[in-house]
Amino acid sequence: MSQPPPRAKFPLQLEGLNRPAKRLAAAPGAGSKAAATPVASAIPRAEPRPVLRPQQPLQQAALDSARRVAPSGLGLDSAGIRRRMVDRLVQAGLRDDLVKGAMSEVPRHLFVDTALVNQAYEDTSLPIGHGQTISKPSVVARMIELLMGGANARARRSLGHTLEIGTGCGYQAAVLARLSRQVMSIERLRPLHDKAREHLAPLRQMNIRLVYGDGMRGHPPNAPYDSIIAAAGGEALPDAWLEQLAVGGRLVAPVHDASGLRQVLVVVDRTADGYTRSVHEAVHFVPLKSGLD
Repeated sequence: MSQPPPRAKFPLQLEGLNRPAKRLAAAPGAGSKAAATPVASAIPRAEPRPVLRPQQPLQQAALDSARRVAPSGLGLDSAGIRRRMVDRLVQAGLRDDLVKGAMSEVPRHLFVDTALVNQAYEDTSLPIGHGQTISKPSVVARMIELLMGGANARARRSLGHTLEIGTGCGYQAAVLARLSRQVMSIERLRPLHDKAREHLAPLRQMNIRLVYGDGMRGHPPNAPYDSIIAAAGGEALPDAWLEQLAVGGRLVAPVHDASGLRQVLVVVDRTADGYTRSVHEAVHFVPLKSGLD
């Protein structure tokens, strides 16, 4: 007894899939028992199909991505967006070239909360938590420009040894560091002191020293200071600040005016003969407080 022909085994050969179908045609003479003869199908022969390669679209996508050029000047970390901020400050009255350069170098968006980064380069103050704010770029630039007008700063074209009262998020300290030999920055709120340290660490500005302490006392161990700047306003200037100001140095701080209803920028210069004081435009800062929190 003859064995049945063996069945086709998998896998099938791919080249066999594109062969034209064959059919059996009977020999002349219908009904005869003549053996059937295979003949080619009358259906036109199809062209062989190319083998699909799933990786090809991925390769093409990689090529397209490589050809795609990232837009320049649009990211928050670009120099262009900071330069445009400085251009607006110049239109508002900023003149000092060194201050312009410092303001254009510090990435302000790194010092604000993630939800507010889109407003980082607008001329507005922004909350940084704990009832505190980061000052407007125009206010930061104005106060530092006033500092640059001090006798020592004019002579050296540097703020020299600088004391900052109220570190906040660390932004102003970063700007000051680009114009100073050293910056001592004091913050009374521990969470903000820690946050400023985190913000400033990636910038690697080695001439900034952050101090957790009561800013109303200044920082006697490193006095005297060529420049003192305060980011909070009180009824009067603390005596400790005046005592720690170097001869030829300048202090800039917000202080309540005689009415007690608004704050104004006060500039104090120390000379060999004493102190001179001048009053400038109205501002709005958080209250100056003593103690640690």
